[in-house]
Amino acid sequence: MDSTAAKIVMAANRGDSINRIANKVNISYSWVYDWMGRLEAENIISNTDNAIRILDHELRQQYAEMMAALYSRDTISQEDAYVIPHFAGMEFAYTEIDAAYVWTEGGYQIARSHDDYPVFVAVHDRDIERWIAFFQQFGATATIDERPDASDVAGNVHYVVFPRADGIDVEWVGGNPVIPLQEAVELMTENRPAYEPALEMIAEMYELNIDAYHHQPRMAD
Repeated sequence: MDSTAAKIVMAANRGDSINRIANKVNISYSWVYDWMGRLEAENIISNTDNAIRILDHELRQQYAEMMAALYSRDTISQEDAYVIPHFAGMEFAYTEIDAAYVWTEGGYQIARSHDDYPVFVAVHDRDIERWIAFFQQFGATATIDERPDASDVAGNVHYVVFPRADGIDVEWVGGNPVIPLQEAVELMTENRPAYEPALEMIAEMYELNIDAYHHQPRMAD
């Protein structure tokens, strides 16, 4: 078993491209492309018309157990904090602080440190128990709706999940699923003093006209 192969197989969803998988696991396209050839030759994955499909689900489960054991024994890095959710096989989108972090392409951080690094994800309400169990399997604490005190969680990386009963709208920025830009901007304007630098970055990056004096953002035509 190889950890790179495991990450690729676990992160791949039906219909993904090689580029999407490479972005998800933060590995170069060329390296993922090379591994895809090996995995396809072993009938573990199929890649027809640039659409990925897992063939060997038993091996995928073995990979999941291996990776969970490895991560649970070590400190989760900030980089891996954004890779691990892709292993769950459930739909999610980054939200709250991470909506700003993703939409600014990593350019904006707030209220996080190396020793206390919560990751904020929106999930389907029907999946909430599976998400909690999944993160625990990887040695990470998960809480619902509210960020806990750092003293109440194990490890530096932990997850705050926001269950949604009415579905999740997802956009992709690089390898990261995130709430739509309009929703992210509205969320940030509700706490504008904290997110002012992020809003300025987003306005420039996406050519948006964000009203500085109203809570409802206005996007340019």
